[in-house]
Amino acid sequence: MAEPIIRIDGISKSFGALRVLDSLSMEVMPGEKLALIGPSGSGKTTILRILMTLERIDSGHIQVEGEELYHMKRSGRLVEADERHLAKMRQKIGMVFQLFNLFPHMCVCDNITLAPMLTKGIARDAAKKRAMELLDMVGMADKAKAMPAQLSGGQKQRVAIARALALSPKIMLFDEVTSALDPELVEEVLNVMRKLAAETDMTMLLVTHEMGFAHDFADRVLFFDRGRIVEEGKPDEIFRNPKQERTQTFLRKIIAAGHRV
Repeated sequence: MAEPIIRIDGISKSFGALRVLDSLSMEVMPGEKLALIGPSGSGKTTILRILMTLERIDSGHIQVEGEELYHMKRSGRLVEADERHLAKMRQKIGMVFQLFNLFPHMCVCDNITLAPMLTKGIARDAAKKRAMELLDMVGMADKAKAMPAQLSGGQKQRVAIARALALSPKIMLFDEVTSALDPELVEEVLNVMRKLAAETDMTMLLVTHEMGFAHDFADRVLFFDRGRIVEEGKPDEIFRNPKQERTQTFLRKIIAAGHRV
């Protein structure tokens, strides 16, 4: 059996008096496509931000590819990770955010080449060649010289996906990547993610309210509430026959709001 690519062991996280993650433990296998669902404020996005080292944990341990994320060994014992260790670990993980976060003063191609050149020392020509390959993959090669302000929301999000892929991460995190889009633009972004899931062995974690897509995309679905995993299983088990009353209530509300599951 393969070892988990992500192992989360008893992590907790609070913002002031609000406990967002409560002694959470979970594992993700290499190549697994995982959907995290649940009500707003249940801790789903916080997990992604913690994996991306955008938020620190209060307690517990996280390993990525068998290596501690927030700790490192020094003189035979575990100590808190320094910035150099975090930067090295960060290169294993890419994240696509809800609000694109493209640099407005740079063209599409430069948005994609910047990080590989700065963090990996890749030459400009090689970075540009890779950027054009990724833009072609997400259907945006004809917009390489465009500025972000000239793009639709769906186009910006496809560029953001290409930018995250440019660092060749082992793990990709998607945080509500369609929630800021007009409904008619959602499908073009989901199609890119379907392609990624089908054509790569990349490990992918998805936080979404698009239940129909989560059902089709995921190998496993985790339902979160109040910082804990209430229920997990195959998509059909969670969406067609949830065992926990809290999961059932959540899905009833989702269906009543007109969402496909």
